[in-house]
Amino acid sequence: MSQKPFVLWFKDINLRDVSIVGGKNASLGEMYTGLNSHGVKVPNGFVVTTYAYNHFLEQGGLIKKIKDLLVGLDTKDIKNLQKRGAAIRQLIIDTPFPEEINKEIKIAYRELSKSYNQTNTDVAVRSSATAEDLPGASFAGQQETYLNVSGEEHLYKSVRKCFASLFTDRAISYRVDKGFANMKIALSVAVQKMARSDLAASGVMFTIDTETGFHKVLVINGAYGLGEMVVQGKVTPDEYITFKPLVAKGFSAIIGKKLGTKETKMIYSGDSTKIVSVKKDERVKYCLTDKEIIKLSKWGMIIEDYFSKKYKRVQPMDIEWAKDGKSGELFIVQARPETVYSITDEKVYREYKLLEKGIPLVSGAAVGAKIASGKVRVINDVKDIGQFKKGEVLVTDNTDPDWEPIMKIASAIVTDLGGRTSHAAIVSRELGIPAIVGTGNATKRLKTGQLVTVDCSGGGSGAVYAGHKRFKVEEHHLDHIPKTKTKIMVNIGAPEEAFRNYFLPVQGVGLGRLEFIISSHIQVHPKALMEFSKNIKSKDPRRRAIAKKVEKLTVGYADKKQYYVDRLAEGVAKIAATFYPHEVIIRFSDFKTNEYRTLLGGELYEPNEENPMMGWRGASRYYDPAFKEAFGLECLAIKKVREKLGLKNLVPMIPFCRTIDEGREVVSIMESYGLGRKLDRTLKIYMMCEIPSNVILAEEFLKIFDGMSIGTNDLTQLTLGLDRDSAVVTHVSNEKDKAVMQSVAKVIQICRKHKKYAGICGQAPSDYPDFAEFLVKEGIGSISLNPDTIIKTLIMVAKEEKRLKR
Repeated sequence: MSQKPFVLWFKDINLRDVSIVGGKNASLGEMYTGLNSHGVKVPNGFVVTTYAYNHFLEQGGLIKKIKDLLVGLDTKDIKNLQKRGAAIRQLIIDTPFPEEINKEIKIAYRELSKSYNQTNTDVAVRSSATAEDLPGASFAGQQETYLNVSGEEHLYKSVRKCFASLFTDRAISYRVDKGFANMKIALSVAVQKMARSDLAASGVMFTIDTETGFHKVLVINGAYGLGEMVVQGKVTPDEYITFKPLVAKGFSAIIGKKLGTKETKMIYSGDSTKIVSVKKDERVKYCLTDKEIIKLSKWGMIIEDYFSKKYKRVQPMDIEWAKDGKSGELFIVQARPETVYSITDEKVYREYKLLEKGIPLVSGAAVGAKIASGKVRVINDVKDIGQFKKGEVLVTDNTDPDWEPIMKIASAIVTDLGGRTSHAAIVSRELGIPAIVGTGNATKRLKTGQLVTVDCSGGGSGAVYAGHKRFKVEEHHLDHIPKTKTKIMVNIGAPEEAFRNYFLPVQGVGLGRLEFIISSHIQVHPKALMEFSKNIKSKDPRRRAIAKKVEKLTVGYADKKQYYVDRLAEGVAKIAATFYPHEVIIRFSDFKTNEYRTLLGGELYEPNEENPMMGWRGASRYYDPAFKEAFGLECLAIKKVREKLGLKNLVPMIPFCRTIDEGREVVSIMESYGLGRKLDRTLKIYMMCEIPSNVILAEEFLKIFDGMSIGTNDLTQLTLGLDRDSAVVTHVSNEKDKAVMQSVAKVIQICRKHKKYAGICGQAPSDYPDFAEFLVKEGIGSISLNPDTIIKTLIMVAKEEKRLKR
């Protein structure tokens, strides 16, 4: 560009113009010009350039004054930082624009208003610096945004405020920490037509899982009203997770939905904004429909693909979206590169493990997968951040960019509000410290001076424990792992474990347990859901009390059975998606009666058994009239994951099937619920081989099932006549007993003979190296293990295969 324009339209800028319009605005220009043709809607607008910023400083005589105010700056002295920052900002705000800048802004604003058939149209005024969204330095929220700006004078003032925000306390501190000279960074301002999300909803979308770096999913957060509430973590939003490979194939692949509290929202108030309460009936509804979730996901994938081509590398994106409450249309209002996982070395994985636990003081959504200890410092107002000391655990309601000077010296962060894309979450990831957000009550439960351990190593949920808890860190170098002929698969319990272990060099999941999903995500006995209407009207106070708890837990679901199906499907889908397209074997529920009784309402429907281990469990429940319909809900969940979400790699497995007749009966019931091989020729059904009858009649069972997964725990106890829950005879239990090993060898041989799946999902291969060698020698198809034993067992198996080959 030969001239130095003070204003440029979105259509006239692209990524080559970062020095003129800043990182965010350059991305806006790219999207507006490059993606509208792909159906991605970006509201129009213009940019006040860095030329205008520099001209303003020069003409106003501000450069020397700002430099003088920065002499002697000490960012570690909070009061010193605050005093200097406030003086610079006020200086900029009080200095009027030169007429030539005012004129260009006025012409552009009038033209923008006219294009929308309005006078003084409402706009968002957003800051964009020339150093932002860089690898390792996102500059997240360092400058200001002003919403619902209307009228020329209001616009001039808002642009000056944006210029001044280049010198907020947190921005000055952040630049010093990252090694950027304060006077070498310039600011531009985007003036963009507002989408009326104050009448609908808005939020953020990441094209990568923000906690683990798993790149095959999109994470969308949303809440009612203007998006600043979500971005700043002032509200706990809804969360939606979609699976990119199958969204691309046309499936409604929503693999996770979590209802946020959404108690407040930001709306228009005159020519400004205000925060109001959300109606109770709206809080219990998702702010987006499934159709809108999928539409945003497709846009996210388009945006990621577009910028990956521009950057000539895979580039995950951090995107802000808005829904216009008047038109019902969705819009993308900002997009920037994700700056944490884009520079992570995926060949090295560090695993944090807590060695001792206790009763959690508070819990919430985990950010990162680390563990840290420190003394609590509860701070309720940003004006008190001067009290914070290095190494303390910051506990607060929520954070915004003004908290950055102390966040960088915290050992961990815990907030009452916010989701996994809130300001606290984004900054803690960049800083590499654990954070727990959305606890609801941390500021009340935790006390200043209290020593705590913040544990984010367990997956999606994090916990704060009293005292200093011991932990260890293991480092895995994944580029040194050998390949094996024997499939090494992983056992997964809770869905939260899946994303954390996506990097493991495995070929699928050998055992996914429905029990973990039922106990942690559903929490209710299926019959308590099926008989909700009956219980809520019952004269029995115990039944009514249970029904009221069910009603609270299943808020938003009129059909309580659908709650069971949906939650079960989401948990299963997360596991199946993580290891797609490899086989993911999910075992139908194998709770014993005493375990089912621990679920809400369980005591109403479960008998007392002397030895539940040997009682009403597995296949025997599925065709029993007292449980048949509950099993049907499990079938419907698996069917939904395979058909609606498209995860055909999911293989259901029947546990504890005692007889041939039981096997036939269960397969028949599955078919009655639409989960059968006659209806779906790609469907396989496996069975657990864990009873001596399964070994003796393996040939007969394989006429019904497509393969067997050997469960060494039950097979050992039943072969040796033990009760594995008995402490008296534990010394007898041994998977390496000759009788057990002969049974295992026989099953492998028969499966191989009939060319059907033969796997093992017990811990014996990792506990006993010679047992793994025995399995490889017998020619087992797969060995499935807990995540923490994958690497060592894989190396062991590779050595044995090499030895046998010689």
